[in-house]
Amino acid sequence: MNLKEKTIELKNWAIVGATDKKDKFGYKIPKKLKENNYNVFPVNPKLDKIDDFKCYHTLSSIEAEIDVVDMVVNPKIGIKVMKEINKLGIKYVWLQPGTRSQEIRDFAAENDIQLVESCIYARL
Repeated sequence: MNLKEKTIELKNWAIVGATDKKDKFGYKIPKKLKENNYNVFPVNPKLDKIDDFKCYHTLSSIEAEIDVVDMVVNPKIGIKVMKEINKLGIKYVWLQPGTRSQEIRDFAAENDIQLVESCIYARL
């Protein structure tokens, strides 16, 4: 089983960069994951709710154990998030288009975090 297939079978997903802007993937991805029976934890420090989702300000504030983080943020923010991911011991991260950088790839490699550079929205 490849890494994409393995992570798609995991059920607790945090979406970093979730938004209430309906035309953005940060809005569409949490909805589509929920429609496909995933446990979804949107993360955005500026929002408390997105429609019927509770929104978390940080990954650390989520009480559930997160299996996969899906990043929908600028790589400059993403590298800070990667440090929190490492601290929390999360091992799988999906990087949406526009979120990727060599700095993130290098950090993941140095800290045994496995990256999927693909769009989860297109996979569901």
